[in-house]
Amino acid sequence: MLSRTAESLYWLARYTERAENMARMLQVTLRMAGLFPDAGSENEWHSTLVASGCAAGYYTKYQEARPDTVIHYMTRDPENTSSIMSCIEIARRNSRAVRTALTADMWHAVNGTWLEARGLGDDAFATESVHRFLEWVTERSRLFDGAVVGTMLRNDACWFTRLGTFIERADNTTRLLDVKYHILLPEHETVGGAVDYHQWAAILRSVSALRSYHWVYRDRIKPWLVAELLILRPETPRSLINCLNEIVVQLDLLAQIYGRRNECHRLAGQMQAKLRYQRIDQIFQGGLHEFLAGFIDANIELGNEISRQYLP
Repeated sequence: MLSRTAESLYWLARYTERAENMARMLQVTLRMAGLFPDAGSENEWHSTLVASGCAAGYYTKYQEARPDTVIHYMTRDPENTSSIMSCIEIARRNSRAVRTALTADMWHAVNGTWLEARGLGDDAFATESVHRFLEWVTERSRLFDGAVVGTMLRNDACWFTRLGTFIERADNTTRLLDVKYHILLPEHETVGGAVDYHQWAAILRSVSALRSYHWVYRDRIKPWLVAELLILRPETPRSLINCLNEIVVQLDLLAQIYGRRNECHRLAGQMQAKLRYQRIDQIFQGGLHEFLAGFIDANIELGNEISRQYLP
């Protein structure tokens, strides 16, 4: 496969996943702001910018984190390449570049999303109604993901697409956990303390894992158990260990057909092993924030190594 084709498939998947991740991040913040409208709302909106990696660009345009400006910047600001509308545009551009490598269902999912998004008016992005837009974005992303899983041939085109999805998904899960535990943690709370139930429930809902949590633990929501579910439980679709398991599988398949293994394979295996043999109490003893920050850096490095090896 041409590296240009592989690159377009990889980034098509990453930007589709990123649009969903941005939507999920905003859904968490809207839910928290709705539950506690007078309690540190500016800090919550600021933390959302930090978690999404949008803080630097945002504060070059705005002086404070207000709901309306944060929503605008993260959903439709054309100067923000990670805004939801920008992600949809970039994903569609990449899909057009590799139209013949996509199945009909994949193309209809991407192109249909782009066409519908272009027809949205200002009301769709208003603070009081944006939740409907965010739900639509997550639904469209899941439609694309289902088209990939259900219709693509299991060849290198599929594996590059899945790589992009899971690299991006691992990054998002890490940032969601980090922003809640480190940035939003009240000053009087200690790590593992009685952090507000509703905020942790919002985190679980944002990754569609609230029911899964109760199924696995059959207990009230506890911060360390939420962290374990989203970091170390391989049966959780958006957990870090599940993302790494999938990444290792896709890289192994690529190594088989291209006949060589490189630094990206070593790094992915190292990250997978670290998670596989880790315990949640060890993570907390060393600091959850420090662990998550280290994972974000390693995941970025892994993405860079994949690009060096396959997407020059």
